[in-house]
Amino acid sequence: MSWRASLRAERTCLETLADRLEAAFAEEGAVVSLFEAPPGWQLDLYWDGVGEAALREALAGALGAQASGFAVEELAETDWVGESLKGLPPVPAGRFLVHGAHDRDRLPAGRTAIEIDAGQAFGTGHHETTLGCLQVLDGLARRQSFCNALDLGTGTGLLAIALAKLTRMPVLASDIDPIAVRIAAENARLNRVGHLVEAIAATGLSHPRIRTSAPFDLIIANILAGPLIALAPKMRRHLAPGGTALLSGILARQASRVVAAYRGQSFALEAEHRFGEWSVLVLVRRD
Repeated sequence: MSWRASLRAERTCLETLADRLEAAFAEEGAVVSLFEAPPGWQLDLYWDGVGEAALREALAGALGAQASGFAVEELAETDWVGESLKGLPPVPAGRFLVHGAHDRDRLPAGRTAIEIDAGQAFGTGHHETTLGCLQVLDGLARRQSFCNALDLGTGTGLLAIALAKLTRMPVLASDIDPIAVRIAAENARLNRVGHLVEAIAATGLSHPRIRTSAPFDLIIANILAGPLIALAPKMRRHLAPGGTALLSGILARQASRVVAAYRGQSFALEAEHRFGEWSVLVLVRRD
């Protein structure tokens, strides 16, 4: 069953609650959304769980008495991502053009096309975090070479596919969701880089294949601020000295906390790119 818990209030109040929900539900695969809903703002939590009582209990554990103001509703079994993205036009990002199957036969020349259809995994290029990662990745690849890369939390495999197309080198792609892993592998084959992209199911960086492939010279992680902060020590152990970490899924207001966690692990911030309310961070291991 899928559930949505919603609360409307002033933005400053909701920002604090959003941070607490992201931290509390990071391991649950929940999605936290904060957006303007005149005359105020709305905070939504989307959660796949066993029932309303369990959700309300989890909310109370995260927010205390403030959880009582949330309205909770069960959602129909619908592929909301797929339905919302059907028919969207191709998205340019640097030298890339991300498109769905419906645009396959009418693509302009001059760009590297990547076909990704909306479905059960995150990452179609329409969200600002994915679009931002693609643009930043394109710029990085123009300035330096990578030969051993990991796409952590690969979703549809879009970023791994883009990197494989840029470098023609093998890319390891991991995700906690086995469905996403299957979809990433299918998308890699569809985009003719199936021989370069290896997709595996893994929680964080805890997988023998990741350990034996390390150290990487590039780790891409478009996930959430909370898990990125928690993973900072392991990121350092799995990234080669001088290696680059490309991090996103971070609201701009969360970026300073993520940067602080990585500076504590001998990373230096090379650049922060803003895409709407989201940040894409480029950090380099300096020790």
